[in-house]
Amino acid sequence: MRKVLIPTKLDKFAAAMLEERGYNVVLDTVNSFEDSVKANSDAEALIVRSEKVTPEIIDQLPQLKLIVRAGAGYNTIDIKYARSKDIDVMNTPGANSNGVAEEVVAMMLAGSRFLVPADISTRAGMWEKSKFMGREVTNKTVGILGLGHIGQLVVKRLSGFDVKVLGYDPFLSPVLAEKLGVELACVEKIFAECDYITLHIPENDETRGMINADLFKLMKPGAMLVNCARAGVINEDDLRAAKAEKNIIFCNDVYPKDAEGPKSVADIADIMLPHLGANTKEANLNAARKAAEQTIAYFEQGVTSCVVNKALPDGLDAKFQKLAYVLTALDRAYLGCDNPSRVETSFYGDLTQFAAWITPAIAAGISADFAVTQSPKDAEKFFSEAGVELVNREADNQKGYGNAMTIDLFTGSNPINKAGARGTITENKLMITRLGDFDELYLDPAGNHLFVEYADAPGVIGIIAGILGVNNINILDIRAPQSADGKRALSVIKTSVDVSDEIIGQISEAVKAVKAFSFVY
Repeated sequence: MRKVLIPTKLDKFAAAMLEERGYNVVLDTVNSFEDSVKANSDAEALIVRSEKVTPEIIDQLPQLKLIVRAGAGYNTIDIKYARSKDIDVMNTPGANSNGVAEEVVAMMLAGSRFLVPADISTRAGMWEKSKFMGREVTNKTVGILGLGHIGQLVVKRLSGFDVKVLGYDPFLSPVLAEKLGVELACVEKIFAECDYITLHIPENDETRGMINADLFKLMKPGAMLVNCARAGVINEDDLRAAKAEKNIIFCNDVYPKDAEGPKSVADIADIMLPHLGANTKEANLNAARKAAEQTIAYFEQGVTSCVVNKALPDGLDAKFQKLAYVLTALDRAYLGCDNPSRVETSFYGDLTQFAAWITPAIAAGISADFAVTQSPKDAEKFFSEAGVELVNREADNQKGYGNAMTIDLFTGSNPINKAGARGTITENKLMITRLGDFDELYLDPAGNHLFVEYADAPGVIGIIAGILGVNNINILDIRAPQSADGKRALSVIKTSVDVSDEIIGQISEAVKAVKAFSFVY
């Protein structure tokens, strides 16, 4: 009988569901986390909420095979150490999402109407109506950094306020963004144009401290920043300076440590909550149900789709997964379609041996519902269920591409439409070397890019630049390779902001473009 330890205040539904399946469950809400672990060292599964699962904790559980975080964020778990001990770590994505999304909207409204200080003032017998002149959320521009489960629900919950939504998420497809009613934009544009900005990004080496002075200087005076993500993504000192200068409204629900005691943001937060985002009865029940279901599926069926610390094999740089995702997404943008019927790949150099590990990133480039971190088996199942044929061609390493990959997408049957892109990693950056018939592109895909394909003729780039200039869009870089036969040209222009469909239409008509589209990464 497998033993499952739940040393946290999680809805009893999880324990009941596991016990019904024959598991030995210890639900301990009385003892400390550390004492509970010591008393149950024979546990094979550990279900936690925000408890810190350190190497010391893991070492006290020698039979542990699975850790489940009943919630989305798993930064409290040492996933690398768990991996070194061959322990899988799961989260329960989406279980708490609605609770957090509703809290974001509540904070936006409370901060805009001064509900907290006005309540305190009125209870004290004062009548400071003029002091608490607020503003309405309706018809404002809202920026969302991170459009996963929570970010997408924030969009839906705000739909009744008739807001314009700008969103940043490098893994969200343009097709899904359009369905959500979100305009994809770079982080800088969001901070420059939005009245409200809400953060839904993880804290990791890339995001830690990314909300800093460079972004704060772009913000509108009096704009609001809501953080229900992770404390570490904001540089507090930079926010302190920006608040003094621009009177930024700051609503916060996350801290370096979930515990009583002084909080470093107390002097700059207009609203402070004790990490209440997922603190609803519904969210607790959802997280408990998912944690139990995933534990059962893991042990009884070998399902690992929510494992967040899947090991990459030695020798495979995770950037090649990102490259595969970008190449696939770019192919889709070039084709202008939702899903391909066939995918063909070529992996050169040392990448040949890692083909299976790269396919999840290709699946993620096709579907926003698939995560790069999912397993090769999950990717195989995805392609099968989606009816997409996946062919891995034998690569010709005599071409001298080094560690590179080519990903081709095919749609239709008569005629068959094809888009192919090749890329590599150069100086630790993603590099697109070919798109379609256009070789020697050498493009770093990061940022906003406008792609325009047309019959080659003098002056076309000038026409495109002129239209961008009239619309106050700066050009940061231009790549303009010719097709192999010299008859067509491709202008790839990196711009200061994402180019709207309306402007793309003007450009397309002016230069009689074969294709014209924007690509944001």
